[in-house]
Amino acid sequence: MSTATLSQPRGLVAPVRPRTSPERIAAIVAILLVLAAAAWSFAAVGISLPDIIASWGNAENFLSRALPLEFPPLGELLWSTALTLGIVIIGTLLAAVLSLPVAYLAAGNTTPGRGWRVAGRSIGVVTRAIPDVVIAMILAGMFTLGALPGIIAIGIHSIGMISKLFADAIEQIDEGPRRAIRAAGGSTAQQFFSGVMPQVAPSFVATILHRNDINLRGSVILGYVGVVGLGHDLAFALQSLDYALAMGLALVIFLLCVGMEIVSSAVRTSLLGVAPSGRGLGDRTVRAAARAGRGVTGRFAARTEQTLLAPHGVAGFADVDAAMRRPWTASRRTNAVWSAIAAAVVVGALWVCDIQWGDLLTFWKYVPAMLAKLWPPSFGNYSAEQMFGAMAETIQIALAATLLSLLLSLVVGSLAARNIAPNRATRVGARLSLVVVRGIPELILAIVLIVITGFGPQAGVLALGFCGIGLLGKLFADSFEEVAPGPERALRAAGASRMQVYAAATVPPSSKAIIGHSFYMLDTNLRAATILGIVGGGGIGFYLNNAGRISAYDEVMAIVLMMTATVLIVEGLASWIRKALH
Repeated sequence: MSTATLSQPRGLVAPVRPRTSPERIAAIVAILLVLAAAAWSFAAVGISLPDIIASWGNAENFLSRALPLEFPPLGELLWSTALTLGIVIIGTLLAAVLSLPVAYLAAGNTTPGRGWRVAGRSIGVVTRAIPDVVIAMILAGMFTLGALPGIIAIGIHSIGMISKLFADAIEQIDEGPRRAIRAAGGSTAQQFFSGVMPQVAPSFVATILHRNDINLRGSVILGYVGVVGLGHDLAFALQSLDYALAMGLALVIFLLCVGMEIVSSAVRTSLLGVAPSGRGLGDRTVRAAARAGRGVTGRFAARTEQTLLAPHGVAGFADVDAAMRRPWTASRRTNAVWSAIAAAVVVGALWVCDIQWGDLLTFWKYVPAMLAKLWPPSFGNYSAEQMFGAMAETIQIALAATLLSLLLSLVVGSLAARNIAPNRATRVGARLSLVVVRGIPELILAIVLIVITGFGPQAGVLALGFCGIGLLGKLFADSFEEVAPGPERALRAAGASRMQVYAAATVPPSSKAIIGHSFYMLDTNLRAATILGIVGGGGIGFYLNNAGRISAYDEVMAIVLMMTATVLIVEGLASWIRKALH
């Protein structure tokens, strides 16, 4: 018997340390390499604090020309605002309709087969990778300039996000109702619309409203390719160097984004009967109104909660027969009113957009000529070295901006978390700052920074990095608050300092969420960096803008393929890392 065996107490087995899988090690190495690339990109962009401070004179000159703010005549402003809302609403609704069959194919529990599922997922990835401004740029050559190119561009681009979230919601349903319908002889359509849709309807509505908010913020850039609305007015004001009018329009767009967030939260609460649980300005405003007993939202939410929690019958009804003959209760009347308002909004949006429906019948004759211009792709008069170098600069901007957002969001997000903030005032202040930052479109901030600091990637990095704090900081704060409180309490009871609790019991359980959110931010910044290049933020967007201006669609296609390949690589890397660390 060996000495090791004699020294081991009888009845006890030496603990075996779990071995880290090679795939996990490779994923950790990949994360470190991405961080190193981001740090190198930040240094390569050449952001200099002394240069930024030295440009204060430009900032003073800009402010002197931008203040006091100017606004268009009230009638023109209201019409442009209504037109922007109409384009965004109809575009988002179009995306929701088109996303439904795509999500049906992409969901694992409803797809007819593996090939269909791959096709559905591929459609979502491709449409998500192509910016809406590129789609609008191509459609502008086939449609009458106006609202329709913007509507279709928003609709096609939004399929990527909406179909993915729709598919995820479908995969999480309770299969019982669908199986019961199938067992009773129900068709595939009956199984879907009666067994699936009632369960996912709340998630679908929330997804559509959330995407509508995103599309409103992103609609500004469409004005640069001729889509009418506030974005077009802003682009014209900036090109005319009328900074007072441009900043007045920027303020209107900011207030419009904040107002849309509040309305979306109120609609979710009133239409779905779901209490607003988020921490954005919209949900906070609706919760405050409900607590104060103001408006329909608070009363309806309370009535819905009482109905859902009724201890007898079927959802508050005496029996099944009573549930089948639903009376026009207050909650049902409220639902009907909100549905009528939604229908009226859609009709009003269609009227405001003044869609040239004839274009849908005539644009087909331009498709062959457009395809001939798009294919084969070409770099035109530019060399491959120039184009790949510009694409590399766009990747550098995205990496540097993501790193900047990551570092600042860890600080602001931590102060905004209930279990980390030292006091309520700090937490409320941090949350409020995240709300304000999230309401600023990065394009507008980039334009201001370009005017102050000059053209180049520095403005793009600062704009994306700063605006990214609004989203990434909120996601980090929510992840920190979801950490199990047990280990934190144990360390506090043992006398650990606040920083020790944070480093040992708060951050480690949140590490996977931090990595996932950061890669999502990188994916978003890759597309945003391309768009900012259109207004002078550096990178491949500069060449994309030039190609669009001279209708060099073969160059546009080459740039789109480069962008799509880059986004697919990042998405694949992020998916593999999440799987390896699971």
